[in-house]
Amino acid sequence: MDSDFLLIRRMKQGEESAFDVFVHKYYKEILSYCGYRCPDRGYAEDIAQETFLRFFAKLSAYRYKGKTKNYLYTIAGNLCKDYLKKIKESPTEETKLSKIIGFEERQTERALDKLAVGQALKQLSDEFREVIILYYFQELRLREIADILEISLPLVKYRLKQARMQLLKLL
Repeated sequence: MDSDFLLIRRMKQGEESAFDVFVHKYYKEILSYCGYRCPDRGYAEDIAQETFLRFFAKLSAYRYKGKTKNYLYTIAGNLCKDYLKKIKESPTEETKLSKIIGFEERQTERALDKLAVGQALKQLSDEFREVIILYYFQELRLREIADILEISLPLVKYRLKQARMQLLKLL
């Protein structure tokens, strides 16, 4: 039997240690994903925590289908999209964002490279950026990406190819 299935069953029965094990199992990956999507580390941490809170809030209605990690990525992705919409709407957040980017530019060569990639990623459409982040930074398989984004596998392959070509031009 799948370990996630047993873990979710234990959580539904109210076993507190199961919640800890679950968070420990997935938190690092979800935080990393949020970190790539959000420019502010503090907000990325908040979004990662909110992802688990929302999962646990709906736990009683959750039906295990073998794709728990994909479900967490979907929740986190939606929360990141909401956060980024807020940034675009709020000029004070934009000012903070530009200060963060300015700070990163003063870091080491590696940080400059990371920033260049980050800037190039920002120039991609949301669909292409999402596929690149999930594939390269989160190291998910194409099938998992298709499930998370709720699109077909050929469309994931197409977006990945197009995103690579655009990144090559930008970098």
